[in-house]
Amino acid sequence: TGVSATVSEVQEAHSCLRKYLVENYQSEGESIYLLYGGSLNDSNAPQILSVLDVNGGLIGGASLEPKKFISIIKTAEELSK
Repeated sequence: TGVSATVSEVQEAHSCLRKYLVENYQSEGESIYLLYGGSLNDSNAPQILSVLDVNGGLIGGASLEPKKFISIIKTAEELSK
């Protein structure tokens, strides 16, 4: 659609998913990676990858542009420290 979710929408969705996983799979539910399913790009990556329970994301058109792709990778690296 070209319309990205807001950070609060991403947080709400991932929190709900994590809760479901923990309730149904106990400790294993904590270790399952949850990916943001919208299009992660160099502009929204810092905010979205900072959301609790977002463990990565799908990268759309930004993956075709090396500078933008590298920017996303660097953001993910910085946030994982």
